[in-house]
Amino acid sequence: MQSKRRTGFTLVELLVVIAIIGVLVALLLPAVQAAREAARRMSCTNNLCQLILAVHNYEMAFGVFPPGTLNDSGPIRNQPQGYHHNWITQILPFVEEQTTFNHVDFRVGVYDDANLRVRQVPIEILACPSSADRSEDIYLTNYAGCHHDIQAPIDADNHGVFFLNSTVRTRDVQDGLSHTLFLSEKLIDKADDLGWMSGTRSTLRNTGVVINAELAAQRALRLRGQQGQFGNIPVQLTPDETADAERVDETDPVLTVGGFGSAHPGGCNAAWGDCSVQYLSANTSLEVLRKLGHRADGELRTKEERY
Repeated sequence: MQSKRRTGFTLVELLVVIAIIGVLVALLLPAVQAAREAARRMSCTNNLCQLILAVHNYEMAFGVFPPGTLNDSGPIRNQPQGYHHNWITQILPFVEEQTTFNHVDFRVGVYDDANLRVRQVPIEILACPSSADRSEDIYLTNYAGCHHDIQAPIDADNHGVFFLNSTVRTRDVQDGLSHTLFLSEKLIDKADDLGWMSGTRSTLRNTGVVINAELAAQRALRLRGQQGQFGNIPVQLTPDETADAERVDETDPVLTVGGFGSAHPGGCNAAWGDCSVQYLSANTSLEVLRKLGHRADGELRTKEERY
């Protein structure tokens, strides 16, 4: 009796097909991730567009740009002590958050229990989609105003647009709105971030350090901490990484403000005084950044100084 011949995949053929599918998925995954990041970056750009428009709407209503932070004395310390109502609180009515604004108690400081519920309100426009840093206690923001052109405490004599008790008008931005950095992204440090209402380094930053400098410093500190942990094979630091680690050690966390940065690859989004939003490269030189953060330095922007 003649036996029937069975048709089907052999085990080897099945493994080959699975391997091919795995290779195709591996090839497509980076493209999918890049597309997702492009979408998140576009959403982040839209957030900044809304914020910078709200800043200008405030200026049209009151004649000045919103104050970076309010307090009876300076410099501002990165501690939950003081009045510290900031520029974000002032523009709430211009970003469709009138109800939130109505619940802010301006008779007391940001950290008073009367304002706790407001600090916990999630305002999606203040969150970059690429950042997963959130807090269960208070809502944090990925966006900050520029208070100064150098690394210095937040005070009343800063050169940016948003600083202690600031009342900057359009005509005070003598370098031109399109040449002055107003808002940009910041990296969230859950250890000392005081939330979106706090007029400290939580919502104010400067251009006195390069873009994503905190990421580089954190990496340097991690690498330096690993030295000697693997027998006689220490991790070697480059001169720049060593300098970053030493600079972080020397700073006072209470008065240090820090610079801009983001979870986007290669830089961060930034909003300018003319309401445009452009991508600020992490390779932008410190000299150029300082010029962009100063509202009236009177210096020429040369052709080579691109950002």
